[in-house]
Amino acid sequence: MKKIGIFLADGFEEIEGLTVVDILRRAGVEAQMISIMGKKEICGSHNIHVQADELYEDVDFAGFDGVVLPGGMPGTLNLGAHAGVNEVIKSFAEEGKLVAAVCAAPSVLGQAGLLKGKKAACYPGYEDKLAGAEVIFEEVAEAGNIITSRGMGTTIAFALRILAYLENEGKAAEMAEKIIYKQ
Repeated sequence: MKKIGIFLADGFEEIEGLTVVDILRRAGVEAQMISIMGKKEICGSHNIHVQADELYEDVDFAGFDGVVLPGGMPGTLNLGAHAGVNEVIKSFAEEGKLVAAVCAAPSVLGQAGLLKGKKAACYPGYEDKLAGAEVIFEEVAEAGNIITSRGMGTTIAFALRILAYLENEGKAAEMAEKIIYKQ
């Protein structure tokens, strides 16, 4: 079974984090919500409280196939300021494991130097924070093991692209049909 970590920080965009968790879990992927805040209860950018599965400090990332960074403010800033998140995304990118980010969060990948020479998408106004990337304005950008997306409205497409990456296109198409997505 594939295993993905979704980093949660206070101020994360709830739809972007939880849609990915929901779609991956429906498809049989182990999607673990990981708090970087030192507490399991996380408050999203729209004051929705979510209970994370694990604290960052307690997670052994060796068994993970990838990580996801939802956007939102100040969630993205919290992710970018967390030394552990930066360490994990850099090592995963180097190891060829999936690193995915949506909305403002691709800026964290940009500041880490992970987007140089790669196609990337982000929330409008964050393009200059994708250091070295070829910015595209499609729903989702996939560049090897890096997947980025534009925002809350593109989150289902983002989650399905992650699923296709982890499993296969057929599994993603089957999930899209099950959830009545773009039929």
